[in-house]
Amino acid sequence: MDRHLNRRSMIKAGVGTAAATAAVASKRSSVFAVPNIVKQTGSTVEITYWGSYASTLGDTEQALVDAFNASQTGVRVNRQYQGSYEETAQKLAAALGGGEVPDVTLLSEVNWFRFYLAQALAPMDDFIAATNYDTADVIESLLVEGQRQGRQYWLPFARSTPLFYFNRDAFAEAGLDGPPRTWSEFAEIAPSLVDEGQQRSAFAHHTAADYLAWYSQGMTWAFGGFYSEPDFNIRINEPPVVALGEYLRQSVEAGWATNPDDVGEDFVNGLTAAMLDSTGGIKATIEEAKSTGFEVGTAFLLEEEGFGCTTGGAGLSIMAAAPPERQEAAFQFITYCTSTEVTSQWSQNTGYMPMRTSAVQSPAMQEFFAANPNFKTAVDQLPLTRPQDAARRLIPGGDLIIGAALERITIGGEDPQQVLDAVAVELTEAAAPIVQQLQALGETAPATPAAFF
Repeated sequence: MDRHLNRRSMIKAGVGTAAATAAVASKRSSVFAVPNIVKQTGSTVEITYWGSYASTLGDTEQALVDAFNASQTGVRVNRQYQGSYEETAQKLAAALGGGEVPDVTLLSEVNWFRFYLAQALAPMDDFIAATNYDTADVIESLLVEGQRQGRQYWLPFARSTPLFYFNRDAFAEAGLDGPPRTWSEFAEIAPSLVDEGQQRSAFAHHTAADYLAWYSQGMTWAFGGFYSEPDFNIRINEPPVVALGEYLRQSVEAGWATNPDDVGEDFVNGLTAAMLDSTGGIKATIEEAKSTGFEVGTAFLLEEEGFGCTTGGAGLSIMAAAPPERQEAAFQFITYCTSTEVTSQWSQNTGYMPMRTSAVQSPAMQEFFAANPNFKTAVDQLPLTRPQDAARRLIPGGDLIIGAALERITIGGEDPQQVLDAVAVELTEAAAPIVQQLQALGETAPATPAAFF
């Protein structure tokens, strides 16, 4: 998940409407001509797109829609803002019960699966084949998240990863060039980053509501553990995750870590020296920290027994209820949004990750990386990412179930083993109906490739 919908990111997460429109529209080329799959009858197919971005980021999303509409005459997209990722999912569920359903919609990485289970999403494989859509160019860890039984139901669009952000000035005062390699080493140097006079902690933990379970997913892997296996076998109460829980608890007890309501706000105001935060907020973070008077550095997530980093954000899905001609038109819109040029522009304008290898390697992105080295950190880390464990990604409410447990340990100081034993039971019970639904759909094997587990 990413934090782009908070106050900071809504203010800063992109460029203004006019600039975004120019950036996207100025790159039009034959790449965006109407593909053969959309029949040219002389009339325009109108489709409805449900979006989840507000404020400046919403303006940037609207600019992208406007640029698509201006690039061809066969399809017209009408964007309708629905609220946050969660609100969009809630409204979509309600519409499926008897209401007006969009043709194409933005869904977060933890929300699209519930609509797959409801058989409300159209597989895109026929469109992919008919238009020679290059899935091999899509970064694999992002692509496979939207697949079930070998079919593509969700394509990556506004994707993010967590990064280790640090206050370069605070680290320099402590005689440090940057963070160490491991979390254990960070615990050793953390006291030197604490400044009681400035009320600055060394590190700030997220709350459950602020996606603590997402930020802790990579740490869980780094400590050698898992929330679950792809088949929903729950492993959150095993020794490696208990060790992580103890690390989190001790960080607060030792006095070098805090638990603010808004981690990003504390960081940009100099109240914590380091944090984990989304790549989707990188522009806002750098700009606000500069206003406060310090320079931001970024690094890969820290290791322990090994390295672990996941992905978040949102992708695009076509609704099965849409008539065939509108499904075809929706896929043309998705093709545009996920093309090399547009994903590059979207990435530069918002801070989200380019979802194509060709975009990462393009001259435009290489020039952008040279001018924005902190952003390159995120892209360099991207090939090392993998899909989240099923317990958070696929169990409805799994994020908050896991996050609440970790919050009890981190903020409440409760015993990690006892808390995680209880949450393992809760997750197992929550997974049972999902497993039954998957079996009813004929799924007999995990969807996550072994290479990512």
